[in-house]
Amino acid sequence: MRTSTGKSNGRKTGRAKLLAALAAAAVLALVAGIAHAEVSQKGTIRVTFEGEIKPHALPRSNEAPVTVSVSTHIATTEDLPEPPELLRISLAINRNGHIDYTGLPQCHYKNIQPSNNREALQSCHSSLVGTGYFSANVLLPEQSPFPSRGKIYAFNGEVLGHPVIFAHIYGTEPVPTSFVLPFVVRHSNGKYATTLVAYLPKVKANWGFITGISLKLNRSFRYKGKTHNYLSASCPAPKGVKLAGFAFAKAEFVFVGNTVTSTLNRSCRAKG
Repeated sequence: MRTSTGKSNGRKTGRAKLLAALAAAAVLALVAGIAHAEVSQKGTIRVTFEGEIKPHALPRSNEAPVTVSVSTHIATTEDLPEPPELLRISLAINRNGHIDYTGLPQCHYKNIQPSNNREALQSCHSSLVGTGYFSANVLLPEQSPFPSRGKIYAFNGEVLGHPVIFAHIYGTEPVPTSFVLPFVVRHSNGKYATTLVAYLPKVKANWGFITGISLKLNRSFRYKGKTHNYLSASCPAPKGVKLAGFAFAKAEFVFVGNTVTSTLNRSCRAKG
């Protein structure tokens, strides 16, 4: 026979389990929500921006090697078949991650342009820091500076004393074409301490337009007997908190007459 106290305890236990289940569901919904791509639109331009950092579990205070992936897709609404000319791309990374290129061999622009994928790798394999993909809508193949789609190899380099990532792009459709897009590495204080900035080549409106770029950066190397990680990060979780959400990356796309910005929020699990 169950007493009234037992019924009361049972109801409390049931409510506690229900609250715990609801809390767990809320956390899962939050993590699932921030794992999706961010879609931003301004005027007739629509930009899809997504990215991730791996591993998900990172030290709370010290930094560990990570892989950072970002990608974007550019389109327009039905009102305009083609977007205006893209002038600049800016990718800013949260201050809890940083780039270390101390002692990493440098690739030189003249060694990879012009060249195909194999030739670029042969020339600058020791400078490789990542890979990616490129896509474009090419309207005039004979005049466009880029292919309709191609593989990207990212190399560590320098331009006028500034560190850069040379994004070497090569594709065979509609005709074999290669070009190099330098992303200048800039450092600053604030929420986003590292920014990659690239200026696109001038393209006439009837040549075509860029529709997508993706980059996956990851590299470990030895310098003066020590292991260096091109990208490393920590998890900005307060003491006693295991899961932390943070502004992972911010992208800015500057077009002729329009600018579209997009921010990605992600989470990490703190170790230690």
